[in-house]
Amino acid sequence: MAIEFFCADVEKPRVKYIALKKWIKDVVETHEKKVGKISYVFCSDNYLLDMNKQYLNHDYFTDVITFDNTEGDKISGEIYISVDRVAENAKTYSTETTEIFRVIIHGVLHMLGYKDKTPEDQEVMRAAEDRCLAMPDFMNCNWLKDIKVK
Repeated sequence: MAIEFFCADVEKPRVKYIALKKWIKDVVETHEKKVGKISYVFCSDNYLLDMNKQYLNHDYFTDVITFDNTEGDKISGEIYISVDRVAENAKTYSTETTEIFRVIIHGVLHMLGYKDKTPEDQEVMRAAEDRCLAMPDFMNCNWLKDIKVK
């Protein structure tokens, strides 16, 4: 199992990474899968916009892009997260203490087979995110008061 965190052109968000890895692993295991190699890359809006244009032919900002390399029951891939977009969404939706975690788990949920293209799929995805954010490992960790999202 390898869950890794990198930064492309921003500072790494200040969260408790050991607890975060355990929570991600628990989410994967509740879906009866195993963690392979999951790499997170925190970046800026412009960095992710360039990726969105280059790889997905989309010309708009987004908070997360997932490249799924899952094989069988081993969840693997790369998840790129715009900390700029996360910070803006956190302010817009008054989710300052949870937005980064929602986006982090959103990418994993894509690797687990969840979609978000249609309104129905978005509803299912949001419910899955909410279940993950309500898991004891998430709720019982004191990282919420320690997080700083720029």
